[in-house]
Amino acid sequence: MDNIYLILVSVLAVLAIGDLIVGVSNDAVNFLNSAVGSKAIPFKTIMILASLGVAAGALFSSGLMEVARKGIFNPGEFYFDEIILIFTAVMLTDILLLDFFNTLGMPTSTTVSIVFTLLGAAVFMSIIKISESSGDFGDIVNYINTKKAIQIISGILLSVVVALTVGAIVQWFSRLFLTYEFEKKAMWVSALFGGIALSAITYFILMKGIKGTPFANVKYDLLGGMKIKDLLEKEVFKVVLANFLVWFGVSFALIKFVKANIYKVIIGTGTFALALAFAGNDLVNFIGVPIAAYQSYEAWVASGVAATDFSMGVLSSKVPTPTLLLILSGGVMVLTLWLSTKAKKVMKTELDLSDQNSIKERFQPNFLSKGIVKTFQVIGTGINAILPASVIEKIDTQFSNTELVIKNQNAKDAPSFDMLRACINLVVASILISVATSYKLPLSTTYVTFMVAMGTSLADRAWQRDSAVYRVAGMINVIGGWFLTALTAFIVSGIIVTLIKLGGPQAIAIILFIILLIIGKNYVKHKNDNADLDFDGLVKSESNSIKGVMEESTKNVIKVFKRVDKIYAILSDGLAKHDQKTLKKAKKNISRLTDDVEQLRENVFYFIKNLEESSLSASNFYIVILSLMQDITDDLSYIVKKSYKHVNNDHSKLKLSQVRDLQNVNELTNSIFEEAMEAYSNNSVAKINLVLENRETILKQLNEKINNQIELTRNEETSPKNTTLYFNILLKSKDLYLNKLNIMETFLDNIRKIES
Repeated sequence: MDNIYLILVSVLAVLAIGDLIVGVSNDAVNFLNSAVGSKAIPFKTIMILASLGVAAGALFSSGLMEVARKGIFNPGEFYFDEIILIFTAVMLTDILLLDFFNTLGMPTSTTVSIVFTLLGAAVFMSIIKISESSGDFGDIVNYINTKKAIQIISGILLSVVVALTVGAIVQWFSRLFLTYEFEKKAMWVSALFGGIALSAITYFILMKGIKGTPFANVKYDLLGGMKIKDLLEKEVFKVVLANFLVWFGVSFALIKFVKANIYKVIIGTGTFALALAFAGNDLVNFIGVPIAAYQSYEAWVASGVAATDFSMGVLSSKVPTPTLLLILSGGVMVLTLWLSTKAKKVMKTELDLSDQNSIKERFQPNFLSKGIVKTFQVIGTGINAILPASVIEKIDTQFSNTELVIKNQNAKDAPSFDMLRACINLVVASILISVATSYKLPLSTTYVTFMVAMGTSLADRAWQRDSAVYRVAGMINVIGGWFLTALTAFIVSGIIVTLIKLGGPQAIAIILFIILLIIGKNYVKHKNDNADLDFDGLVKSESNSIKGVMEESTKNVIKVFKRVDKIYAILSDGLAKHDQKTLKKAKKNISRLTDDVEQLRENVFYFIKNLEESSLSASNFYIVILSLMQDITDDLSYIVKKSYKHVNNDHSKLKLSQVRDLQNVNELTNSIFEEAMEAYSNNSVAKINLVLENRETILKQLNEKINNQIELTRNEETSPKNTTLYFNILLKSKDLYLNKLNIMETFLDNIRKIES
């Protein structure tokens, strides 16, 4: 029986590696998004700075492992056999939960996850102990460290409100004084901003970094016999003032003599600092439980007492974490940072919600987001009614960024926001985490950094009337996910610890197998979702002349034709095999194509604004082409959805003759439009004319197939569903063909206009 505990400790060690991977994938958003979103420095440089920060933070984590041992429950109330089951349930739940949110691309809190899994497992185990001893359920307070648990939970919830509010206020005043032309301000203004920002970040590094090292508790004569730890906590004003004066001087020197962009320096330093804080603060969330389990096992083995009789009061004492484990953990975190694709998916969620530009909104508005937006609109109207018109006009001038938005909208790799907002995100998050650390208040770094980013976006007017309901809905979904994390973590860990307690090793093996199966399925789904989609994306027009617009539109038309033919081929194959999976792939691809075309249509405003010539020919041509593209995607989308529904409902298969007709239509139109695409690429008017001249021949063949189906229905067909589907496909295929011809005619007409 003793071997089972060694096996469990080994399993927890393996789970710790998995937890590190899924945890970093989720939390990378905390320290990467400001730098990535602003595109102030190259991505490779960002990753190097973040990796250095993570590695340094991992080494400074030794003193932060106490939450896993005694932060949530009173270890002395449990025996070794019970505590090891609690730790097992916690790790199984935590890795499953974090992977689930990563797959969705939603940032969640690893701190909340570990706190509530510990709480749930401990509460359920306490209930089991009380029921076995016929005790009073009111005694559960003896098992749970209620004071600490309430402090952690309240601190985490409070950080959400504080981070949003402070981020919004600081960003609003920063933008009011510095505007969007902050880089053109006087040298002393930039140096002052650099001094404040860098001193805040440096103090943050001292609080989150040096305090975790062994020499933080050593007395130094230079400090008057005071410890560094005490100096940071007791002499805050002196440390902050000295810090500011040094960094103001450094900033001024960098700007004047090196001609450095101080905002880029702040973003690079802040990225390193937040990465350090993440590793130092959140490493406990990934390896704290396995280390506590290992140390519990060591103490139990040394005691010689039976596992059911060995009290775990030993966990109440502070035990240093082996440095080797910290180094190995840091290595896993750094590798994950570079290799994880799910991390990029989670990052995109926050970047989309804070984007200054007009983008494809990911979240759909709901009654709550609409209500919040309308409420703030009423408040804004009331404030505007009170303030003098001159003040409102001055504020609007300071926040004006129309030219920047138009410029970025047509840039292929435009930043999500400017460097000033990136700096504020990093500085405010650093200050809030530093303050919480100095007062020993627990918080979630995810909640702080995410809510600061939302607050700065709100204050910076990134949430306009056209996007506010979508962005607020996204924020509500993320926050709702946080509450779901807490509730799910509590319940699932409680259920798992109960099953393990009742089922023993067999239950552990089954649960572990199920969790690995779910994670594997999520990985395959994530990979397939990307692999199944055609990523030959359409490009927004950047030209301001009819000739340039035609050249860019040519590329888009070729891409649309290719993707339409590919989807139609998948559709034909799926119908021939009566295969739901193949048709689902077609659905994903047509959905992606529809979204791409829709994004081009939504960019029409910025396209027209960017035109320099007075002629309307370029805009008219562009709008007509987009309209015809949308007609094509609508027709194909209709066919795909009807076909998927037909097969999904398991209606009768298409007849062999019908399948052959569909494949014949696909081959016929595909071969013709291959010539058309070649004609576009070579600007060959003759070949386009040739394709157009074959119009009647193709239409005649399509009409013949429709007539054949009418005859088949009258004499042989017995399935109404089959007939309806096939007629829909043939008629929409005809519309597809005609819309393609209309695009070609539009090109030809404009080519002739240019030549004449």
